[in-house]
Amino acid sequence: MSEKKKPMSPIIGADGNIFNILGIASRTLKDNGMTEEAAEMHNRVTSSGSYEEALCIITDYITPCCQEELDEGSLSQQL
Repeated sequence: MSEKKKPMSPIIGADGNIFNILGIASRTLKDNGMTEEAAEMHNRVTSSGSYEEALCIITDYITPCCQEELDEGSLSQQL
């Protein structure tokens, strides 16, 4: 993956099912205009060998955070 800024994605505290986490991260990338990266991440995760490897791949593309961190960020941007 190129050295683009990784968007924050609210996977901390989410249902730990890898497909749920993958969906949240993929949506974050797409919302940030990174559709190609979302497809690349999906392909890498679905061919990974373990849950831990899949999580490492996902965090290559996004910065994990909790929903509250995103909510606080959007509130401070409005002020």
